[in-house]
Amino acid sequence: MGTYMEMLAGHAKSAASEAAKLGTADKNRGLLAVADELIAQQEMILEENTKDLEAARNKGIKQSLIDRLALSEKRIADMAEGLRQIVSLEDPVGEVLYMKTRPNGLRIGKKRVPLGVVGIIYESRPNVTADAFGLCFKTGNAVILRGGSDAIHSNQAIVHAIKSGLRKAKLCQDLVVLVEDTSREVVNEMMKMHGWIDVLIPRGGAGLIANVVQNSTVPVIETGTGNCHIYVDDSADVHMAADIIENAKTQRMGVCNACESLVIHGDIASEALPQIVKKLKDHDVEIRGDERAMAISDEIIPATEEDWGTEYLDAVISVKIVDSIDEAIAHINKYNTGHSESIITENYSNALKFQDEIDAAAVYVNASTRFTDGFEFGFGAEIGISTQKLHARGPMGLEALTTTKYIIFGDGQIRK
Repeated sequence: MGTYMEMLAGHAKSAASEAAKLGTADKNRGLLAVADELIAQQEMILEENTKDLEAARNKGIKQSLIDRLALSEKRIADMAEGLRQIVSLEDPVGEVLYMKTRPNGLRIGKKRVPLGVVGIIYESRPNVTADAFGLCFKTGNAVILRGGSDAIHSNQAIVHAIKSGLRKAKLCQDLVVLVEDTSREVVNEMMKMHGWIDVLIPRGGAGLIANVVQNSTVPVIETGTGNCHIYVDDSADVHMAADIIENAKTQRMGVCNACESLVIHGDIASEALPQIVKKLKDHDVEIRGDERAMAISDEIIPATEEDWGTEYLDAVISVKIVDSIDEAIAHINKYNTGHSESIITENYSNALKFQDEIDAAAVYVNASTRFTDGFEFGFGAEIGISTQKLHARGPMGLEALTTTKYIIFGDGQIRK
């Protein structure tokens, strides 16, 4: 008799075989049924989410992380809308990427196919549950979800609604499997299930991601932390810079695409920094800066070396003053996490230089880093934001959840 995780993975593996045979119409029908069921069961989902929120407050979890955990009618509506958007997206499975004829007459092509069983280990955000199901389902994969203990009631409620939608659509309910045992031992076992799980995707803090990357025998797509920078160039529109930084830092502080670090050109710092500080202080953001930044504003406290590389996920931001765009790029590439970086500038050459030389999954000119998101990029939803360079990078939509196989047509050829 197998372990708990082997039982779950066995169900998912069988379901994946069936999912790979589903046509686009069946998958879209299932997604719409699940979207409707999320709305129909929102009262139950919110009641269960309240249990998680109360437990989080009792543990003294900081408000920015409680915000990640919280659901509302709007957030549930957004989850349902994300599934409906996936319906409208082209199904990548079965797409023939090319077909070439060799001199011997063999026709060799490549087409997209599902990965199989996708395992996701994630923290806090229960919307990941619906997003992950939708993207995996549309791409013909089964998904095993292991959320954090802080969101267990919310995740159970959302998966209940998903399975109810699948049942009503007369589709296999094992296409989504929730690991309800939140112990560390189960996570460790999940990371060793090579042959059962085809790919593992961690979503959460630096500790979780590092643990999965270092210890998994299952292939991993690394979704990294977000020490995101905004660089204010010497030609920047100061009002634009202040507005963008306010949005990037304060619209939601506990998310990976929030701005955590500012870099400002010394020639514009005395004009720009006071306006930026005022906007951030309106949201009670603590600002940690170098000596030059502190000389401009007495609202800024000293930064340490550790601050330059920290993803705060809280009402804290660092500020570094530099003397050139080259110094800015060097600083950002040293301390960033490969997620999202932005330059505020009116200099076209500097904009292109920044985009060319910054090593990150998403590089912006005159825009907030908060747009690094599958929904905002038109993917309907995302499975995560990959900060690695192999297989997928940036917000991962449908194509990132497929692999390829070669298809070869012959008419009797033998190799000599």
